[in-house]
Order: sequence, then structure tokens, then C-alpha cells
Amino acid sequence: MALYEKAKAALDNKDAQAYLDLLHDDFVFVRHQTGGEVTKAEWAPTLTAMMESTALETSNERCIYENDDIIVSHQFMKFPDGTSEAVMVVNMKKDGKIIRAETGATPIK
Repeated sequence: MALYEKAKAALDNKDAQAYLDLLHDDFVFVRHQTGGEVTKAEWAPTLTAMMESTALETSNERCIYENDDIIVSHQFMKFPDGTSEAVMVVNMKKDGKIIRAETGATPIK
């Protein structure tokens, strides 16, 4: 099973631990809003809270491209504050896990 499919299954099942297990120990998330970097340990509480929330909605999720080095995906997200964004995610891979994730988002009016 491709890494994208494993990650999507974890997200669909709201299984934060299964998703975190797919992240490399040296994982870094780059926040598109600020460019700031967050480690796996720092990202875990945010990821868990997002998965536990019933107010966060995702739709039209799809993998655009995946190979041994990268996953590029796109989805629409609706946030608890009522805002929506089209989100592009680029995940870099190392040793079969996600080592770096960067997002780009376009607000949807």
C-alpha cells in the first residue's frame, strides 16, 4: 500500500497514532501561514486535536503524485471558525516515512 493511502486511512479513521507512526522521527512540518517549522513532538498535539474535532471537515482529497521521494496531494478543508481553504500538501519521504510536510493554501470565499 502506498504511503499516501496509509496516511489517508489514518485520517479517515481519525487515528492520530497511526498517522504519527507514518512520520519519520526527524519529521518537520512547515506552517504555510508563517513559514515556521514544527517538530514531530510539537506537531502531535495539534494533529491529535484536529482529528478529534468534529468541526474540521475535509473533502475532495486526492493524491496528485507519489513516488519513493515525495507525495503531492490536494484537499478542501472547512475549519471550525467557518473559513474554508483549498490545501496543497507536499510530503517529502525518507526511509519509507514522511520526513517533511509543507502546505500551501488558498482561501475559498
